[in-house]
Amino acid sequence: MTHDHGDTHAHGPAQHGNHGQHGNHGHHHDHTDIDWSEMAPLLERQAEVQGSAYAEAAAWLGTLVPVSGVRRVLDVGSGPGVLTCLLAEAFPGAEAVAVDGAPELLARASARAEARGLGGRVTTLHAELPEEFDKLGEADVIWAAESLHHLGDQRAALQTLAGLLRPGGLLVLVEGGLPARRLPREIGFGRPGLEARLDALTAEWFGEMRAALPGAKAEVDDWRALLASTGLVPAGTRSFLSDIPAPVPPVVREQVVFQFERIRQSVDERLAPDDRETLARLLDPQDPGSLHRRPDLFQLIARTVHTARKG
Repeated sequence: MTHDHGDTHAHGPAQHGNHGQHGNHGHHHDHTDIDWSEMAPLLERQAEVQGSAYAEAAAWLGTLVPVSGVRRVLDVGSGPGVLTCLLAEAFPGAEAVAVDGAPELLARASARAEARGLGGRVTTLHAELPEEFDKLGEADVIWAAESLHHLGDQRAALQTLAGLLRPGGLLVLVEGGLPARRLPREIGFGRPGLEARLDALTAEWFGEMRAALPGAKAEVDDWRALLASTGLVPAGTRSFLSDIPAPVPPVVREQVVFQFERIRQSVDERLAPDDRETLARLLDPQDPGSLHRRPDLFQLIARTVHTARKG
């Protein structure tokens, strides 16, 4: 299981190509069709672009559980470890464990921790979920960002994660939020409102992805109720905003191009002909109206964090 900390939509293909981060979260997926060595830098930059929002979320967790009492943190579906390091910084007395199914991403997580002076407290654990939940061990904080929805039976996965919490521990899910926005409604060509139509198509794609997972079970996305069903006590929900106005720095522009390319790969056959043409123009580096050149490009993303505590 890997996940993309900078995915395009609340549920969208940019975080799946894997996982997303994405990539990709691991749901018994086959890593052989993904060049993680190539993907890892993109995943890292995606997470870094939203780093301030995630750092704010990590700091908030410190108001829900005694920071000094946290000795072990699991980042389930860690990808290249950007958030694992943020969690290690938020809980300075804890071992932070990056859990993922891609060895290449775990290697990046280790290197990142060493570079940030966290090598003594950040460790990695290779595990394919849900088959290898038993490898994770107990923890005081379990963080799962955009990874749970890649497991067919989300309720069972939550029950398992809840069972790994130590008394007083906190389970943290990053699921949902709002679709990302990067373009104005009217972009100067094509039908206005392209991103809204892409959202509708990726929602269809996401539903089909979920239905095809091994052991898939339909659930209402009521994360508070699902957390409570495990015996945990809901401890609060907050959304955190990543707001990068135009003109965006080059690293953000690069990420937006990457995300739109992933969307096109996933929904191209579903696109109306005029929207396919519009998307082709947006991804053409030579087009003055492309994502590569537009001065009005921005990035606005809201991520929702759900928490629950073990009594």
